[in-house]
Amino acid sequence: MNYERLLKDQLIKKQNPDLAQIRSQLKRARKDLSTAEAVINIDLTWSFTIAYHAIMRAGRALMFSQGYLPTTKNSHKTIIEFMRLTLEEESQSLLLRFNRMRRKRHDFI
Repeated sequence: MNYERLLKDQLIKKQNPDLAQIRSQLKRARKDLSTAEAVINIDLTWSFTIAYHAIMRAGRALMFSQGYLPTTKNSHKTIIEFMRLTLEEESQSLLLRFNRMRRKRHDFI
């Protein structure tokens, strides 16, 4: 994958992959998804927010596994862009749809 623009814009930086860090992010992402599922019939907006956090944690795990770390500058946007560059086309379209829905929901919260 070509992450040169993200590196040049200082949105990501290189780091050595850390298996413990990756596992921690994935473990928490799974917990977030379980929580989102548990509250979906109680509060759809909150469930959506929790699911979004799960995606961010899974995205961080993906970045860590590839040897990168998001910087603090626009980190959520950077994680989405990194996943878009890395994932297969089918996953990319799902990710972009979720991100668009998140933005629309944010406008109403």
